[in-house]
Parts: sequence; structure tokens; C-alpha cells
Amino acid sequence: MDNSDPPGLVTRRRDGEPVEATATGDSTLNETCPAVPEGYEHVQDTANGHGRGPNIVDLGEHLEVICGPLLNYKGFSNANEESPTWNGSVLIVTKPGQRQPVLELRSRGPTSTAAGSEPLVNGNVSHDNEVITIEGVKLYADPVKAFWRFQIAVPVQPAETRWEYTIPRFHYFNNKQAMSAYNFVVPAANDSMRIMFHSCNGFSIGTDLDYWQGPTLWNDVLRLHEQRPFHVMVGGGDQIYNDSVRVDGPLKAWTDISNPHRRRAHPFPNIMRDECDHFYYENYVKWYGMEPFATANSQIPQINIWDDHDIIDGFGSYTDHFMKCAVFRGIGGVAFKYYLLFQHHVAPPMSTFTTDAPATMSAVNGTSGADPRQLEKTYVYKEPVQDPSFINGKHPGPYVEECSRNLYMRLGRRMAFVGIDARTERTRHQVNYPETYDLIFSRLDKELTEANGEIKHLILLLGVPIAYPRLAWLENIFSSPIIAPIRLLNKRFGVGGDFFNKFDGQVDLLDDLDDHYTARQHKRERREMMQRLQHISRKHSVRVTILGGDVHLAALGRFYSKPRLNIPAERDFRYMANIISSAITNKPPPKPVANLLARRNKIHHMDHDTDETLMKLFDKQPGGKEKGAAFNKVTMPSRNFACITESSLEGVVNGSADVPDTAASVPPKDGHFPLHAGEENAGTVHRAADGVSNITGMNGGLDVSIRVEIDCSDRRGTTEGYGFSVPPLLIPQDERLSQETTRSRFRRHRNIHTSHSADTTPPATSASAPPATSAEIPR
Repeated sequence: MDNSDPPGLVTRRRDGEPVEATATGDSTLNETCPAVPEGYEHVQDTANGHGRGPNIVDLGEHLEVICGPLLNYKGFSNANEESPTWNGSVLIVTKPGQRQPVLELRSRGPTSTAAGSEPLVNGNVSHDNEVITIEGVKLYADPVKAFWRFQIAVPVQPAETRWEYTIPRFHYFNNKQAMSAYNFVVPAANDSMRIMFHSCNGFSIGTDLDYWQGPTLWNDVLRLHEQRPFHVMVGGGDQIYNDSVRVDGPLKAWTDISNPHRRRAHPFPNIMRDECDHFYYENYVKWYGMEPFATANSQIPQINIWDDHDIIDGFGSYTDHFMKCAVFRGIGGVAFKYYLLFQHHVAPPMSTFTTDAPATMSAVNGTSGADPRQLEKTYVYKEPVQDPSFINGKHPGPYVEECSRNLYMRLGRRMAFVGIDARTERTRHQVNYPETYDLIFSRLDKELTEANGEIKHLILLLGVPIAYPRLAWLENIFSSPIIAPIRLLNKRFGVGGDFFNKFDGQVDLLDDLDDHYTARQHKRERREMMQRLQHISRKHSVRVTILGGDVHLAALGRFYSKPRLNIPAERDFRYMANIISSAITNKPPPKPVANLLARRNKIHHMDHDTDETLMKLFDKQPGGKEKGAAFNKVTMPSRNFACITESSLEGVVNGSADVPDTAASVPPKDGHFPLHAGEENAGTVHRAADGVSNITGMNGGLDVSIRVEIDCSDRRGTTEGYGFSVPPLLIPQDERLSQETTRSRFRRHRNIHTSHSADTTPPATSASAPPATSAEIPR
């Protein structure tokens, strides 16, 4: 029997030095392939993926882990049945050539907060626990690292249940102390999930890192999680900041090219791609391994949608001719690769854009074409089926050779989630292709119909707030001819410094303003999306609540029916709260900016029947620390995150006064006043403010707390909570099509598939999208 290595196979001892691949005390031979020890068959597996991999076998005793574990939530299967299945995954990054890892999973029984939970015996539940062994699936490997996914599917129990997982032989390669076991919590079969929402989890270029102390608010997240477990944490974009790629990374030399024509014409060859690939990977490993964020990642399942900083600041919102340059298309592909791996636990494209591999410069079947050089000593797994939580766009983005990844999943019994990928298809003049909206709303209509009225709340994630003060006057100034002479002086002599960005020479804040749904070029797209949401809400009697981040402050926007229509909140399908929570880590804007936004908080008229404005939420300064002007009750410039819990269906307990309906004590004059009982006394005295309780009496509604940092020098991340409630929507069956005026119905039917601008058209190589189905068009 020949025990010599196959060509190119490298075997390592425990000390990392190569040895011959023969039987040793650390491994046994596999009869079908004598040269590869048992457990290492994946090293030569080519049937399930692209490329041959690095051909390394590491015979070390430990599983050498670089990053992880990272926990992800993928949704329910059989969601409408009495006992659905919870689906998720765990991801670890290891050194290449490790023996195939396994994950051991066991139930620890009902949580201590679960109703009717069983008593514990010596720290374990009193019944026997079966251990479930899950083999790791290798998603990607190269000579530096390997990504492993453990697919988890567990039955949802009658009581809230804690599950424990361990990974045998787990050892951090840098000798960091690892936990002996990890756990997560699955809600009871008749409960909805408890949500933690965050955004902007990193630092912008130039931030004083000594002053802002790192991701300290995750300490408060973990404290609240210990008091009452979160079932999922929703990342609203910018889960990581990759902007330093242009400052101290491989794009620095390119950024320093002063001639804009030379910069646009610069190629993105494979060597530059390789340098950027290394940078993005190392930045993810550093950030996702940083405490206390790393601990939260291992215990609270994530749902993520990316935004610009996950790629580079402003991606998608610079001028079209600059966004189409090779370097931006190249880093878009690299960022997408690691976004899929770290944030979604799915295999990446087999190649990404380079200018010296023409096949990668255009999408083939919705993904970048293959480059044999990128597959050298590399393995990329072939996903056998599309992730069921994805709603993939039909056409690749204008600046990324990949289709958008939008999300849908069930969040327990009465709650559903949809996340819109508002970055992959973005240009300065569009957020998403019209046909992508068609796919999303078609899926929503299907899921809500199949749920047969059981879904009462739809949580919509948008990376950027949609109910927000207008700054059109500022856009007009930044885009006006008066800026041109200053721009010329900046280009020639550096006048204005960082006022202009280094990429397309525009005012640096302009890309942020262009990102907003309230920007003038996005107004029609915004209005059409909101009207389609109103149609879904009315048709299925489901309350829509919108999550938004990006702006580095906390606020609460609301859409609602005009007071003259006299529609109570519990029957108002136009009432949609926009919970704005940002940033959990990045620094807030200066006080004058927050105060300016507060002064711009007007009542706006989205359409003939719908008004919008911010609500007064911040009744006092957090912990007595001054964050803004005394008059400013609507924007809070301090780091923050949000907690969302379904209001108890049993009502207020312990003899407290019940709230029989959502009507405000006094009918509101306009949106500057409380619109329903859940908005009265909003702020620190509201019963939802602690981020744990759900006994406000808003039966079947949502209790929301925005937790605001008190002092950034406090490494404990102590916060103060500001609470309010969102009412359920209870439209009688015979009224679900009767509240909309003929004028609004006509306007939406007329506009629903009108092009937002010339830039909304997908790439010319793509087939045109089919028209919307009859189920999607309001009647």
C-alpha cells in the first residue's frame, strides 16, 4: 500500500512543520485513500465545490480557531404548524487542513424566565439530554484560512428553551481563552421573538478611539440578555467599518492619485484584488473577535443587511462614472465575498472582479465569472440550494457583479421580518430596481396569505431611516454652482480640507444626504414603497414597523393617517413607526447637528392621506448628561441600541390598570402630539423603557426601548432607556379594502411601476422583469 502524499499535499505536525503523510499516533489511515488520514477527506474533496483547495493536512491535536463562533438565524421551517423548526447556523474560521470539526448540541431545557420552567438539578434540567452531533461543512479554504458552517435545526418547544453547543478540540490559535460551552435561546412555540436592533458597529476614519472606548455598549446588551434573553439581534448595516482600506490599506496609493481621470482609469489587477482580499479578511477577524461584541455573536443569533461601510464609505452614492471605475467594482466584489461568509454563513462567489480576468468583469447567471488564478490552492463550496431566507434580485447590481440578497424570515408565532438590501443595487438615483420590489412584495403577500392572519407584526429593515427630517435645502447648497469655485481651490491648493471627499470631488456630506430616502431623487421611489406597504398592511391586517440606522443618533419617526380622517390607531394601516437606532459603536454627530434636525422636524405630507413626523421621545437627558439642547426632544446624539418585545397577550399583571384600547386620552391635533395610548408618557417613565418588561397593556402590540449611552468613558456601557409602544392593527375583515380614498388608490396604481429615473434600469445584458402579479397591485 502506497502511503505517499498525492501531488501537492502538505502535511503538518503539531509544531506546524511539514512531515510525510503517513499513519501516526495522531491519525489513522482511511482505506479508500491511504494518504489522507481519517477525518481529513475534505482536503481532497472536489465534488462539492470549485477548486482543489490548499492541499494541507494539519495533524495537530487542537482545532486551531482564528475567529468565531458566530451564530446566525435562518428562520422557521413549517412556520405555520403548531411545532415549527428553528433553523440557524454557527460559523468558525480555522487554520486550513484541520480535521473536519463537529459541533455537539444539547437542550438545557426551559429558561429560568420561561413560564412553567422545570427545576434544575446540579445546573442541568431534570430530564436526560440527547447530544446531537453536527458535522461542519467547509464553505471556503485557501492557504491561510478555512470557513466552517454547522447547520442547526431544532424543534420549537412549548416553553422558551436554552440550547447549548460545544465544539470539541476548540482552541484559539493565539491562545485566547475560549468558553467551555456556548448557548442560545429559542422562543416558545406560541411566542414571538424578542429583538435587539443595532447599526453602525464601528468607527469612521479620524475618530478618537481613546475617547470613544470601543464597542462598550455590547456590555449592556449582554446584561439585558442575561436578564431576559434576546432571541435574535438585527444588524441594520455597517456591522463593520472597512473605510481604512483607503487610509492605511492597499487603496492608499490609489486614493492619493490627484488626477481624477487617472484614478478612474486605474486597473484592478489580481495582485491588487489579493491585497484587498487580505485586508478585508483581516479586518473582519479583528472586529468580529473583539470583546464584548464577540461574546454577543456567539450567544445571540444574528440577522444582517449590509450598508456602505461594510464595503467603503459612500459606496453606491458617488457619481455614476466614478462608481463604475475598476477599483470600486473590485472592492465591491471583495467586500461581498466576506459579507456572505461572516454575516450570512453562505459560500461566496468562486471569483470576484479583476481587470486582468475578463470573465470576472460581468455577471454570469447572477454572479461573477470564474478566474482560474483565484481558484488556485482555493476551495469554494457549491451551495446545493439557495438559502430559503434569501430573496435574490434578478439582476446584478450596477457596480457589483452580484445580485442583491434581501431577506424574509419568521420571527416566532406572530411576527415576520423582511430586510431590503439597499446597497447592492444602489446608485445616486435609485435604491432598488423596480422588479426587486416586485419580488419582495410578492414573497410578503405569499407568506402572509399562507399564515392565514396569524402574523400580526411585520418588521421591515431599511439601512437608512425613511421617516426623517428633510434636508433638501442643504442638498441644494452642496449641489449648487457656488460650490464649484471652492471645489477648484480644494483640488489645486487643498482649500477646504476634508470638506470634499477623495473619490469624486463632491462635498463629503453629499453622499450621506444622497443615501437618504428623503433625498429629492428618491422621493417617488420612497412614496411608492410606502404605499405598497400600506396596501400589504391593510390587506392582511398586519402592523408594519420599520427599523433604520445610519444616522448616528436615535429618533422615532411615524407615518399615520391625517387626523381629519379620524381613524383610530388600532385600525390605521398607515400608522408605521420608524425606529431609528444608530450608532451602537460609532461616535454621534455634534450637538448642533442634532438640534438642527430637531428644528427641521416639520409635519410632512407623504400623500393625500398620509402625514409623517418625528415623535417627542427624549423627555430628559440620559443620566443627567447633556447631549442636546433642552428644546430637542426628538433626536438623541448619543450611542444607542433598541429592544423590541411583543406586549404581553395577557395584559397588565399584578393588578395594574389595564389599557382597553389604543385611543389617546385626547384626540391629537397632529403628529407633534401622542397619536395613541402607547405614545403617551413616552420616554424614561414609560413602562417599556427598561428594555425587559412587556406589561404595558398594549395587548398584542410591541413594547420598544431605545437604550441610550450615558457616558462614553464608562467601559460598562451603562444606558438609560426611553420607552414607547406600537399598537396592534385590528381591521375587521369587511373593512380591509374600504379605508383608502379613490384618489390615493389611483395615484398608487398609476405610479407603482413608473421608473424612478433613468438609472433604475438593470444592466443592459439583463432580461426585462415581468410585470407585477395581480396580487401585488392595489385595487
